[in-house]
Amino acid sequence: MADPSYIVDGVLTDGEAWVPIATAAPSSADVSFVSTDDGQVGDFSQYMDLVIVGYWQSAGGGTSHSVSMNFNNDTGSNYAIQYFQADGATVYASASTGTACPAASLRQAGGGADIFSAGVINIFDINSGKYKSVLPQSAADWDGSGWVEMNATTWKSQAPITEIDLTTTSGFSAGTRIDLFGVLPRMVA
Repeated sequence: MADPSYIVDGVLTDGEAWVPIATAAPSSADVSFVSTDDGQVGDFSQYMDLVIVGYWQSAGGGTSHSVSMNFNNDTGSNYAIQYFQADGATVYASASTGTACPAASLRQAGGGADIFSAGVINIFDINSGKYKSVLPQSAADWDGSGWVEMNATTWKSQAPITEIDLTTTSGFSAGTRIDLFGVLPRMVA
């Protein structure tokens, strides 16, 4: 097995903090990111945190859609969620327990082929023996009315995260791009 990129000639180096792991450009299909468990870039076990950056649109019609996220194929009621959402006129806040982490609101394709939503999802301490914290943030323009949201979710599992599944009720439109980054710990003093 080859050394990871942060070991150069047997010496530990302090490389980039964010490491690009994978990119998905789905057209309709849902997206899964799975750890490679091989000590290379795609091996989640070497990262402290994961960050997902999405530029996405729903393939369905109607008013709005959303992206949901599950870890390690867990679809039980193991996600404790705090919601904060606003549309420019009204603020919404609530709490619940769900079977998935709400990841983002999406603009629907019927609202315009070039109108996409954007989101950043921070997943903290993915290999710790504690419950995992997730902070999804997203924004969408709905033809003159905007929508922003920030949700704080706790995945009530002590298992390390080895798989992330992003799903929508109607799939993603062509042009959607989702990037997964790993955040490395500081390697040198």
